[in-house]
Amino acid sequence: MFTFASMHIEDKDILALFSGNEEQAVQQLFAKYYRALSIYALKFIDDVQAAEDIVQEMMVRFWEDKKYQQVKGSLKSYLFTSVRNRSLNYLESFQHAKKEYINNLKEAFTFEQFTDDELAEKKAKLNKEIAELPEKMQEVLKMIIFENKKYKEVAEELDVSINTIKTQYSRALKKLRSSLDILVLILVA
Repeated sequence: MFTFASMHIEDKDILALFSGNEEQAVQQLFAKYYRALSIYALKFIDDVQAAEDIVQEMMVRFWEDKKYQQVKGSLKSYLFTSVRNRSLNYLESFQHAKKEYINNLKEAFTFEQFTDDELAEKKAKLNKEIAELPEKMQEVLKMIIFENKKYKEVAEELDVSINTIKTQYSRALKKLRSSLDILVLILVA
């Protein structure tokens, strides 16, 4: 049976601490809400590190910008609403940056840069390098790049952790470094 340590400090007491002992207030705020807010952020963002970063940044801003003075109702509601808004802003900025990056790549790489023979040669080189990757690494790379699956989907299909998928994917890209230009070209064309 699992037992959970509960934080018995009341929200009003945490807010009151900000008036006298801000450092202790921040410690209590983190102790009571950090884990729950990080998990909540995962409902929006499929990246544990990014979710935790959003919560940490929100809590730091809450303290440094004295946002605690703006809390009129429930501290809990304020924090969860802040995390939701920051998560949505993160997704929005990420999507915008991704579109901008791809558009820049489209301008930087065009098929006209290569003759048909050069393009065929580069594709053959890429296929050879992919074939030389360990089998699991090949599978992860193909699922993410060519099947456009998310880390989480690949992890579930292969019955491994998301971190394993990220590691395999990262290692595959490093091994393909000399052919990344053609891989990018194939993806943005």
